[in-house]
Amino acid sequence: MKAAKEVLTKKNKADEFGINPEEMMQAGLHFGHKSSKTHPKMKPYLFGVRNTIHIFDVEKTAEKLRETLVKIKELVTEDKVLLFVGTKIQTKELIKEIAVETGFPYVTERWLGGTITNFKIIKDRVEYFKDLEKKKEKGELEKYTKKEQLEFDKELQKLRMKFEGIKNMTKIPDAIFIVDIGKENSAVREAKQKGIKIIGICDTTVDPTLIDCPIPANDDAISSLKYILEKVKEAILKGKQKTKSKEKEEEKEK
Repeated sequence: MKAAKEVLTKKNKADEFGINPEEMMQAGLHFGHKSSKTHPKMKPYLFGVRNTIHIFDVEKTAEKLRETLVKIKELVTEDKVLLFVGTKIQTKELIKEIAVETGFPYVTERWLGGTITNFKIIKDRVEYFKDLEKKKEKGELEKYTKKEQLEFDKELQKLRMKFEGIKNMTKIPDAIFIVDIGKENSAVREAKQKGIKIIGICDTTVDPTLIDCPIPANDDAISSLKYILEKVKEAILKGKQKTKSKEKEEEKEK
């Protein structure tokens, strides 16, 4: 009876996000890269080769995606901070959109060395950026010459590109979500150095053992990224909803 209950609980968790292998294939999650470029540690997640391209086993991808979504939901219910990272051209807007909607920090431009390992220095620069931004909004920069104001505007533009997504991040994140762990190797290295949980999409060319929660899938196609990020957003919102419900229950008990 106990074993059956555990199986049912796992099944409910699996079905919670409506992961559908057929929809995943329609979104192109199963397409990898050329078989000659495949990382040997990705082989457990592969189904076969089609026209020299490695194909993911969508059932295994679905399984890993479900596990990851449950963990993301748990992170949110524990009031943990998740940092989104995606600097590829086709990724930037998608990452920014989900981060803004869910209220989490993000990096969509070049990863700044020390963002995690030397956060105090980064935070000081962020504070300078925020201060300059406030002065601009209040008109306090108007006392300077036009040339000086132009220089301030240029500086603000540069600072905005670097720090806009992390300006409200008051401490290093508890976890980091990376779209392309191959491209964002600096972020992976810093997170590992600080013992931060790494969640990421792993295409066929990367080593999935580098991170804690790999999602074996296509990390290039917009349709694939949208499918995965929509599910991630759903997991975050479910986590936030659970937290709100818990807070309401605690209020009633008082």
